[in-house]
Amino acid sequence: MKIADLYGQGRPVFSFEFFPPRTDEAAEDLIEAVGELKDRYNPDFVSVTYGAGGSTRERGISVVERIQSGLGLPTMAHLTCVGHTAAELDGVVDELVGRGVNNILALRGDPPKGETEFQAHAGGYSHATDLIEHLRARKDLSGLSIGAACYPENHPESPSRDEDMRWTMAKQEAGADFLITQLFFDNEDYFKSIERAAAAGITIPIVPGIMPITNVAQVERFTKMCGAKIPERLMKRLEKRRDKPGRVMATGIEWAIDQSIELLDRGVPGLHFYTLNKSEATRTILAGVRAGMRTAEF
Repeated sequence: MKIADLYGQGRPVFSFEFFPPRTDEAAEDLIEAVGELKDRYNPDFVSVTYGAGGSTRERGISVVERIQSGLGLPTMAHLTCVGHTAAELDGVVDELVGRGVNNILALRGDPPKGETEFQAHAGGYSHATDLIEHLRARKDLSGLSIGAACYPENHPESPSRDEDMRWTMAKQEAGADFLITQLFFDNEDYFKSIERAAAAGITIPIVPGIMPITNVAQVERFTKMCGAKIPERLMKRLEKRRDKPGRVMATGIEWAIDQSIELLDRGVPGLHFYTLNKSEATRTILAGVRAGMRTAEF
């Protein structure tokens, strides 16, 4: 199943993102969590982020295969340029395709821990567009569905909105089938970016990425890394509850439910949930979305 074919069917597409497990035990827990979500909500697909090195990468590839073949869910593997030559990236893609995985989210990736600027690996790529172009140039990968990322509030390295949109357009021109946004908490940022994208000629689906807040320090770190903002009214609520984890999670879940319902009511192509491997929070959000939806089927 090509994920690109799921969009444009007249209904919103629901998907979940998970981290690659670091241990065999964590891998089993992840498979169980995905299975629980599948049984209750039957998502359209899931994605697994990329562990660039050694056992994490191998375990991640194995989990992607198990979710797709064992649980019967279309699964998208993330692929980043970090620390790889073009030949090494080909090897990863060949292994994924050999295991029946035909959906890739092509990303540049963040600088390695401890580094502030991205440096292309010798013989590798500097941009996601390079990776997308490379994959599309391979005639043996014609059945591959390729997604890419975009930023409603601009990539933190972009000097302007126009420059950021130019790179977003370049991903479409390189061969991306759809885009998934970085996390955001103000829906107007998403809709304004959609307007700019349409004006720039972008026609592929742009799917909102939703992250439930479960920890204040964590979301502050994430937003700083990706250039997103936390709306003042949300931050005030979180500050009052900073030292009360249960109330922080409840606040984050409530915000994500309201955010998701509004997005669906305004006709987005789907929702991509950054689960942070916390299936309980995701299940609660989905239950709230299902109960509150007005115009879309779920």
